[in-house]
Amino acid sequence: MGGPPDDQITLLLRSMRQGNVLARTQLAAAVYPELKRIAAKHMQHERPDHTLQPTALVHEAFVKLVGTNEWLMENRGHFFAVASQVMRQILVDHARQHLSLKRGSGGPLAEIQEWQAVTSDRPELVIDIDRLLSRLEVIDERQAQVVVMRYFAGFAEDEIAAALSISVRTVKRDWSMARAWLLKELTPR
Repeated sequence: MGGPPDDQITLLLRSMRQGNVLARTQLAAAVYPELKRIAAKHMQHERPDHTLQPTALVHEAFVKLVGTNEWLMENRGHFFAVASQVMRQILVDHARQHLSLKRGSGGPLAEIQEWQAVTSDRPELVIDIDRLLSRLEVIDERQAQVVVMRYFAGFAEDEIAAALSISVRTVKRDWSMARAWLLKELTPR
């Protein structure tokens, strides 16, 4: 995750918690390039005719992130992990809206070869994956975080390890286990 040093983001987050209004503008400038990269990665998994563009996703996510009075994000890695989860939720909400407009026109779910490869033109699958990630959060919250950070945000294993304060080996194990569980749950019976 290139970009500004961790201490700059951490200082801006602390400053925002203390009520510094200027820190919000400074934070936006400091994190924008990385948020744009994360949004582009999220959008790779969406249908080609999606009405939401990466820039709009960044803006909507940032508004949600800074719109809360509870700034609990501690550092750069934590901020981007939360940002990625917010982007995922925005896309799931858009998929639900898209599906509600198409009610009655869809057919049964086709057999899934690889869950990562089929979300682009299947908004119902985005909703299914979100539902499964919510279930996985109950079973193993860290595995769910690893999936969101790796698949949806495109974080490298070492970046996930740093953000979650775990080893790269643990990230690999969590990713493998979570991916196998998701594939099993998404496969029609």
